[in-house]
Amino acid sequence: MAKPRIFGLIPARGGSKGIPGKNLRSLGGKPLLQWAFEAAKNSGVVERVLLSTDSEEIAALGRQLGIEVPFLRPPEFAQDDTPMIAVLKHLIEHLRASGDVPDAIMLLQPTAPLRRAEHLKKAGELLVPEDVDSVVGVTEIPQHYAPHYAMKITPEGQLTHYLPDSAAIKRRQDVPKAYSRDGTVYLFRLSTLEKYNDIYGANCIPLLIPSDETLNLDTMEDWEHAERVFAKTTPA
Repeated sequence: MAKPRIFGLIPARGGSKGIPGKNLRSLGGKPLLQWAFEAAKNSGVVERVLLSTDSEEIAALGRQLGIEVPFLRPPEFAQDDTPMIAVLKHLIEHLRASGDVPDAIMLLQPTAPLRRAEHLKKAGELLVPEDVDSVVGVTEIPQHYAPHYAMKITPEGQLTHYLPDSAAIKRRQDVPKAYSRDGTVYLFRLSTLEKYNDIYGANCIPLLIPSDETLNLDTMEDWEHAERVFAKTTPA
């Protein structure tokens, strides 16, 4: 089986609200863009790494770090409610126009700074079988947060199980494990996006990331936690 050609995409919009200016901030002595770029570059499976941004300042930083910046993302693809699918299709349209189209895209959101080259290498290996549509990084949800333990309040004000089959589970050992997408990697074939109009497809393979190797930055509280994590792991 031939290894697919993989290009990496770092999406970095200028207007961040949860963590203002996050894509220009430094964490552990490096900008978030650099953590994503170095992991991809050192993985051995990513042929090119491209930056999609609407910000001249972020684009300048990307070029300084050695990331390809083939365009500035048009405003219509850089709104608060712009879906990632639209950003990906815009990139693929550019690649087709340039005449260099990969087999797969590896989406590398800067907000997962603990991703490592070996995570991405493993994802690339998992995509090799031709029947695999995508590979997605996930981490196990603590059991007490699992969907079968969740409850909901009905319109009548009653508390009931969120999932219909939860009431039948009597022992903790019988609760199915649950996983959340952790942002470390989304790797998908272009054919998957074309066929299903999503990045998962019918045969999505999980890449299980240990809880101590995952971190996702959405809020300032997340950022403060990340600073504490990096303070412990980054040499002075």
